[in-house]
Amino acid sequence: MRAHEAGALHADISNRGPAWLHTPEDVNALLPTLWPRSVTRGADGALAVAGLSVRDIAAEFGTPVYVLDEADLRSRCRDFRAAFPTEDVYYAGKAFLCRAVVRMIAEEGLHLDVCTGGELATALSAGMPPERIGFHGNNKSAAELSRALDAGVGRIIVDSFTEIDRLTALARERGVRPRVLVRVTVGVEAHTHEFIATAHEDQKFGFSLAGGAAANAAFKILDEGVLELRGLHSHIGSQIFDASGFEVSARRVLALQSQIRDARGVELPELDLGGGFGIAYTTQDDPATPQDLAKRLRKIVDSECAAENLAVPHLSIEPGRAIVGPSVFTLYEVGTVKNLDGLRTYVSVDGGMSDNIRTALYDASYSATVASRASGAEPMLARVVGKHCESGDIVVKDEFLPADVQPGDLVAVPGTGAYCRSMASNYNHVPRPPVIAVRDGQARLIVRRETEEDLLALDVG
Repeated sequence: MRAHEAGALHADISNRGPAWLHTPEDVNALLPTLWPRSVTRGADGALAVAGLSVRDIAAEFGTPVYVLDEADLRSRCRDFRAAFPTEDVYYAGKAFLCRAVVRMIAEEGLHLDVCTGGELATALSAGMPPERIGFHGNNKSAAELSRALDAGVGRIIVDSFTEIDRLTALARERGVRPRVLVRVTVGVEAHTHEFIATAHEDQKFGFSLAGGAAANAAFKILDEGVLELRGLHSHIGSQIFDASGFEVSARRVLALQSQIRDARGVELPELDLGGGFGIAYTTQDDPATPQDLAKRLRKIVDSECAAENLAVPHLSIEPGRAIVGPSVFTLYEVGTVKNLDGLRTYVSVDGGMSDNIRTALYDASYSATVASRASGAEPMLARVVGKHCESGDIVVKDEFLPADVQPGDLVAVPGTGAYCRSMASNYNHVPRPPVIAVRDGQARLIVRRETEEDLLALDVG
């Protein structure tokens, strides 16, 4: 590439990219919206979380490591509870789930949404009251549904006619009447990545509203009388910043609510508007506060219920990313630094797509900072990459890091609490990192690091 082309690329990335680090004075800065609330840069230049230096974390637990600020996570739970005091807030466990997190969200008064038998097992083993659990999923097996019924799960969100028949048969066998919601596909474009937009018609989730399947599912449940239909459910996608999608979704779901009332004389008492609330991964993201979300959603529902002459149903929402995402950062150690003729510098760390697949899978953007020290060096355009045998093994596509970044430095990537550990893999036979929780200057292991022995123990050939 010619020099002027490289310069133009650098300028373009500088203008549009996620980095905020444009001067030597800024290269050590931390943007508060990207980090757990207790993260600071100390007098020695190293990051600290809840008073504990990342140097000490790396020395005790190794790298890579997911670092969870427990007080931050709990405070975000409380923020949602305060914003939605009369509604039910279901933490979406798919974002990240382990027994310690189950206990935290339970203690903070949240409900829990699970979508597999494994997530249900984790919730129950951690002592989550089953009546505060909701069970999602587009292909729940008979064994999973049986376990949910036997445990007394509070609600099951049905996703297909096959599931309705399956659950009805299991409920009859047990003589129980489980509470269910019908998941409605409302045909709303959520302005997000194709793979995480879940309410358009051509996808696997829910019952189509436009095609009449959603109404027929509700009628089937009501007519058979075995399952207790409590309401309707809509989830339009993930990492959403624009409330207009929720407005359209609520309007369409409540119109169906009105149709059900007119056809069967039943006014369903509940409505779940799902989750997908966005967080800040870069300076270009501007998420709403829980208070703003609550105000907007209530206004939307109140208005649409008035238009349809419906009583306002009991609302529930399902934040996952918005709670755990900002509460976690991943700490890596730099292994190699490779400069490509002034175009870009590749900073290779000891993790990668096995602990954060989102950049490769969704073209997601992240930020990063040198965490073990401050630097007075000039900023340089860098790409933080992993150790895996893939050219797409990118952790942070574009970031300004100090030009003196070197092997042995610690690099921290914020906003990795949601879908990073949950979607982690053993690609290239790399063991998955541990998760630690830090509170009041003390760290505890909540998910241990996998070892090569763990990998070999599963290989029985």
